Amino acid sequence: MTLFLLVLFAALVFEYINGFHDTANSIATVVSTKVLTPRQAVMWAAFWNLIGALSGTAVAKTISGGLVEASSVSMITVFGALLGAIIWNLITWWLGLPSSSSHALIGGLCGGAMATANGNWSVLIWSEVDKKGAAVGLWPKVVLPMFSSPVLGFIAGGLLMYILMICLRKATPRLVGLVFGKAQLASAGFMGYGHGLNDAQKTMGIITLALATGTASGAFATLPDWLGFLRVEPNAEIPFWVKITCALVMAAGTAAGGWRIIRTMGHKMVKLQPVHGFAAETTAALVIHGASSIGVPVSTTHIISTSIMGVGATKRLSAVKWGVVERILWAWVLTLPVTAMLAYGIVEVGHMLGY
Repeated sequence: MTLFLLVLFAALVFEYINGFHDTANSIATVVSTKVLTPRQAVMWAAFWNLIGALSGTAVAKTISGGLVEASSVSMITVFGALLGAIIWNLITWWLGLPSSSSHALIGGLCGGAMATANGNWSVLIWSEVDKKGAAVGLWPKVVLPMFSSPVLGFIAGGLLMYILMICLRKATPRLVGLVFGKAQLASAGFMGYGHGLNDAQKTMGIITLALATGTASGAFATLPDWLGFLRVEPNAEIPFWVKITCALVMAAGTAAGGWRIIRTMGHKMVKLQPVHGFAAETTAALVIHGASSIGVPVSTTHIISTSIMGVGATKRLSAVKWGVVERILWAWVLTLPVTAMLAYGIVEVGHMLGY
């Protein structure tokens, strides 16, 4: 029970960090275009993160089952996954790099599961079909979207911006700024909603996985009746208390802000105006909503970053500061292997301590 409480605490810390680490996903553009002040923007994003987090469970179900074999998951596995992801998120936040909290958590879960299985790669579910005939596993749910969703964000962001440029070619700059300054409020809210819908559910899934692990192992068998809500059968629905807790914690983290990453995404990558911010946010939100509807835990960070790049590239390729982009790409490439190794080491230490 003590280890479960540590897992729950680590999960909520991860959710809080995810909130302020990924705040930039939904508000960097609206701050850089000066449509909202930073304080107004974080509160706007926090509200829509909360609403989005309470609006679905498809991504949570993917995380709680379908990526690694259930037999390879113990309470220390989940703890290692969370702690590895937390460490990486704090490192990239300190460096101002918009890395993926989603991939950090998934990498940690894979590394922790392998450590629990004594380094056996076969515990990772690469690709299979579930009872409903849907594809599950790391390839269709993680690896393929990891590459395809940022590319889609870049292309769609550039395409939407190009269409807007054609439609607005006779409009005055003042009118464009006025109209899209208002429209960007909606697109930033839409992006915040999408972030909550996808990102908050990952922690819901990991907590549900811990609850199911504790129930299946018999660790919760002696709990008093008033703690019966902790018993969750494998593949069960996400408990309501888990949903509301994760939603509130992520909203609180979002309200705390993540100014280092906001500076990178909103100012250093490309100079934005309200129409560019609207195009980037709308594109990213649509891609994220599509992924959330089919239970794919995509990186909201990757998608909004490449959408900003695509929008900026329509001005001219040199408008994008590719040196900054290169640093971001390295963070993306390293996230899965680094968090997997961190979690593997943490779980090994846990085993040595008798967990």
